[in-house]
Amino acid sequence: MKQKPNSTVAPLLLLFFALVAPSPSSAGAPTEQIRASVDKIVAILNNPQLKSAAKTKERRDQLRQAISSRFDFTEMARRSLGSQWRRLGPKEQEEFVRLFTDLLERAYVDRIEGYSDEKFAYVREILDRNYAEVNSRIVTHNGEEFSLNYKVLLKNGEWKVYDVVVENISLVNNYRSQFTRIITNSSYEELLRRMKDKQIEVAGERK
Repeated sequence: MKQKPNSTVAPLLLLFFALVAPSPSSAGAPTEQIRASVDKIVAILNNPQLKSAAKTKERRDQLRQAISSRFDFTEMARRSLGSQWRRLGPKEQEEFVRLFTDLLERAYVDRIEGYSDEKFAYVREILDRNYAEVNSRIVTHNGEEFSLNYKVLLKNGEWKVYDVVVENISLVNNYRSQFTRIITNSSYEELLRRMKDKQIEVAGERK
């Protein structure tokens, strides 16, 4: 029987490792480019020279670099902020993207480092000009099964992830709902304040 993921199964935990399993021969460029990023991340995690506590910062820096090369955080930030994005000037947009990117990269790295071997089944790849979706199914070590889909767009010959959908729940839509609620009930400045507070909190936990 299919089990829905509980609240402890965060989509961030599996953003990359879903594609560790071999891809079918019919897999296209989006799947293969994501797989290349996965291989790089797995190599970093399995590198014995980076496993010691003294190498923690170097390992995490390499992980963040691998993540940022596959994700389009500017596109994710723009979509997550919704209509508020158009009200911001270029410098304000840059500030938001920096905050958004830093928080997401830190979250991804934290969860990736706690990776345990999940089972993956590739379902299909849907292409629509410069957009594509890579569909997959995941079975966790607890026996929970759920869908995990990557939405990607083509930029300069590279397929970049701009959203992740887990059991029909979009990461971007989820953020947009939270951000809109804060802005509507308070202000955009309050959203920035909360993001900066979270940034400080996460940085403190790393020490």
